[in-house]
Amino acid sequence: MSLHRRGFSSRRVLVAIAFSFALCILYYTHLRNTQSDPLPELIPEEDVVFWPTEPPEIWAERAVQVKNAFLHAYHGYERYAFPHDELTPLSNASTNSFNKWGVTAVDSLDTMLLMGLKDEYERALPMIMNTNFSLPANTAVPFFETVIRYLGGLLSAYALSNDTRLLTKADELGAKLLPAFNTESGFPVYAVNTYEGVESGPPVGMLAEIASWQLEYSYLGKITGKEEYAERATLITDLFYNANLTFSGGMYPTKWDLTSGEPYDLHLSVGAAADSAHEYTLKQYLLTAQTDKENLEMYIRMTTHVINNLMFISPQRHLVYVTDMSTYKLEDTRVTHHFEHLSCFFPGLLALGVKMLPLDDLESVGINVEELTRDLLPRDRGGYEALSEFNLTDLHLWAAEAIAQTCYITYADQPTGLGPETVSMRAGGKFGITRWMSAVRAWDRQGRRGPPPGVGDKLPWSEPPGLVSTKERDRATVTRDYGVRNIAYYLRPETVESFYMLWRVTGDVRWRYRGWHVFQAIEREAKTSSGYACVDRVHMKVPVLLDSMPSYFLAETLKYLYLLFLDEDIVPLDRWVFNTEAHPLPVFAWTPEESVAYGITEEHLPSAVS
Repeated sequence: MSLHRRGFSSRRVLVAIAFSFALCILYYTHLRNTQSDPLPELIPEEDVVFWPTEPPEIWAERAVQVKNAFLHAYHGYERYAFPHDELTPLSNASTNSFNKWGVTAVDSLDTMLLMGLKDEYERALPMIMNTNFSLPANTAVPFFETVIRYLGGLLSAYALSNDTRLLTKADELGAKLLPAFNTESGFPVYAVNTYEGVESGPPVGMLAEIASWQLEYSYLGKITGKEEYAERATLITDLFYNANLTFSGGMYPTKWDLTSGEPYDLHLSVGAAADSAHEYTLKQYLLTAQTDKENLEMYIRMTTHVINNLMFISPQRHLVYVTDMSTYKLEDTRVTHHFEHLSCFFPGLLALGVKMLPLDDLESVGINVEELTRDLLPRDRGGYEALSEFNLTDLHLWAAEAIAQTCYITYADQPTGLGPETVSMRAGGKFGITRWMSAVRAWDRQGRRGPPPGVGDKLPWSEPPGLVSTKERDRATVTRDYGVRNIAYYLRPETVESFYMLWRVTGDVRWRYRGWHVFQAIEREAKTSSGYACVDRVHMKVPVLLDSMPSYFLAETLKYLYLLFLDEDIVPLDRWVFNTEAHPLPVFAWTPEESVAYGITEEHLPSAVS
């Protein structure tokens, strides 16, 4: 049959071809003009995932299952390891990695109280009350770990139970650790000899270790009325606030000189050695009834720099991740594209800020953006202007949801269903390395079709069948957009912590289901006869168990899962603040008298008090 008989003429065909050619020229001209920023080719529609609606009884039963998991782990600890620090769940023995003071028992106290486990709580108290915090001579305890696990555990249990015996022990421990601050700058040193009352450690401190104790010492100062505790927290805030952060975009670098009190390097990260320090900027502001303006400013600086410079999107699956970078010279900045499990706390922190802060009206809480950026380089000041194009509340929530989804995908992609400690994200593709904000701006220019980049649901990756050669496996890794760098899951809480925060902030059931998937994987892969073990080779169908059950598994991972599955909000985020070990502390406000006694300046107080 000829074209003419079907209603076409050669003239019409030529016109159609010419018209199509013109459309192609217009399209590619437009595409080129709208891609001044690098962008993955075209962000496709996301996978459609239908999340069922289940009755409250189902989630209540799942919370009970988490409670039973806690009981299994803690009873194994009681049987084989108590009163030592941690259970070794394969050999059914114990280890003393944290001071020999029974860290698992202390770390678990508030979880017991929240779960209503009175018998376990009462059995732990005598050992805790009889603990001698003065170790033999020449034995030092790590300041940071002791504060977040022991001091935080005691303070939270006191706040939940009102048992003054716990307050007495917290006061005793807080005083024993004070020699850590005997440095020239006032930053705490790595370790304290609680027997001789002297500090020890290198002259350079890691950010997380020198800046993750303000919550605990502020609250201890409030409930004891002791000046020496509260003024330490005030001093450390002032040290950070007045430090020279010009070349780090207003964000804290990872290493600090304990003598001068100034940054030692220009390595920026929200992962290992840095994470909880950034966390405590927002949380110190919230704990003190939203009165600590200096810490709020530092939180806004940090999140702005991270969103602009440390968040990237992978080229094929469009997985959004946060990574680290180092600046060796002003024009020599190197990005690793490593994505750590430890960084998966960050989406939860962003979500908490979305709930608690007027991000689109920061002037109402005394934040002036011009003052924030006055001491920054022009390139970093421009970052604030770039974010001002968007509703900041929306932007922070998109960032939170996108990173949290990538955290989940790194779990769901593995045969075990457990997330590896570190992955190396694929950077590049047709348009080179792409920062997330570049993709967001391009999405905005193109009419906001579909969800923001990386935010829509994604399905887990599955290995194509029949792969044999290394080359084929490498190709499969590329389609996954990352390679597994550290293949172990250490029973860490950060991912489910963010799921919990996002669930409470958004009410979106997908975060509960993702948490449920993680819990099922833990039950299936990590459970032993006496507890739960860290899991190695999570990327293989037959993993290997490690003989370790960290105390934070009971203090954090199981606590956040339990709270995620409860319908009742028993720890409201506007009344309680979780420390970095998931120990909730109650919000409080300094009185005018306390502000004078503790040297708290107007920057730390609301206008009504100052």
